Amino acid sequence: MSRPLRIEYPGAYYHVMNRGLTGQRAFVSEADYGGFLSLIEDAWQRWDIRVFSYCLMDTHYHLALETPHGNLQRVMRHIDGVYTQQFNRAHERDGPLFRGRYKAILIDADEYLAAVVRYIHLNPVEARKAYDPGDYAWSSHHYYLRPREAPRWLAFREVLSGYGTSGDFHEFVLSGNEEKFLEFYSSKRRSPVLGG
Repeated sequence: MSRPLRIEYPGAYYHVMNRGLTGQRAFVSEADYGGFLSLIEDAWQRWDIRVFSYCLMDTHYHLALETPHGNLQRVMRHIDGVYTQQFNRAHERDGPLFRGRYKAILIDADEYLAAVVRYIHLNPVEARKAYDPGDYAWSSHHYYLRPREAPRWLAFREVLSGYGTSGDFHEFVLSGNEEKFLEFYSSKRRSPVLGG
């Protein structure tokens, strides 16, 4: 069965995710997490991507981003490829780290960007890694609560602009994912497009 074509165009918004091969850990040490975030910053500098949120879990990661130049494949080949090389060197292993190509869902940003960011930020809570999403170190949520500490490459302002304050956005996240949203993500035959 052939792979579905990627939908790429300038200004596209995506929810990108990938998982460790056979459920193995993709992040083991603090250096792994930090190295992956450094690669996101590198991609931001090289290809002008806009990153709205991220969450790095033990076995997988999530990103919400925009590619102003329609180059998602190039960006993700760099991030996943260089990270795998770094991980293999650090942990004295070889071979693939991730279970295959990253998954990318095209997002109707006007309708769903904030909901995707909420979904990403709630990952550690759903996995019982944190009681509050702001307490998880490897997610962008704590930067939404403390914007002055955010890295230059995190484009949180676009999401926060729909809310009065950081506290209002935090309440939106804590309100939880909508049922239809969870049904979309749990579907085995999920559409590659979220929205119209």
